[in-house]
Order: sequence, then structure tokens, then C-alpha cells
Amino acid sequence: MTDARQQRIGRLAEAARLKSEEKVRSAESAIRRPIKRGEAVTFQAVQREASVSHAFLYKNPGLRSKIEYHRSRQRPPKAVPETASTDSNIVLALTAEIARIKKVHREETAALREALEAAHGENLSLRRELARLGIEGPVTR
Repeated sequence: MTDARQQRIGRLAEAARLKSEEKVRSAESAIRRPIKRGEAVTFQAVQREASVSHAFLYKNPGLRSKIEYHRSRQRPPKAVPETASTDSNIVLALTAEIARIKKVHREETAALREALEAAHGENLSLRRELARLGIEGPVTR
């Protein structure tokens, strides 16, 4: 292997390590935010707050144990008062939940679009760099 290739591999490995560390810091911060707001700490909530995948949270033992610890310490939901059991209150509650879920969906979709655009841009930059260096890229089929 050439020296230049080893250097590129080293730079890529370092970049990946730094990116992973940044994701861990972001996830740890995302664990603290719902606690401060008095909300439930769940894998899904942390995933949304930190913009990381569920797999990343589950595969990282430190993050996983923190989330599970905080999740286990949460109080059970309060009993619904009898007056809230009417049909109209149920409809209002479900309508609010649907609106919240739609908002989360829109935000996640926008985040995914941005990530895809960034990936496409990075891919294009890498292809241009390969072409500039005269290196033939991978064969696509």
C-alpha cells in the first residue's frame, strides 16, 4: 500500500472516530434535555433529540445503560380522572397526539432530506476528487 493511501485511510479513520464521539456527546446531551423538561427519557426521544439512529444508541453500552436507567426511574403515568373519560376528551387527546406525531414526522423527514442532500454532495465531491487524481471509481451496475 502506498504512503499516500495509508495517510488517507488514517484521516478517514480519525474523522470517523471524531464523528462518533460527537454523536455520543450529542446523545448524552439529548438524554439530559427531557429530564430537565420533566419528560420521559426513551430511546425514541433521545434518537430524535440527538439526530442519531436507534442502532447507534442500542450498540453503545454507555448510552444504552443511561437511557435504560432513566427510563426505569420514571414514574408511572397518572390515572386519568373520571371526567376525562368522555368521548369528546378522548377525541381531543387523540387529535392532539396525531398533530404531534405529524409534526415529528415532518421534522424527521426534513432531517432525512438534508442528510441525503449532504451525502449526495459528499459523494459528488469524492467522485470529482477521484477524477482529478485520475483514479477510476467503483464500477456501478
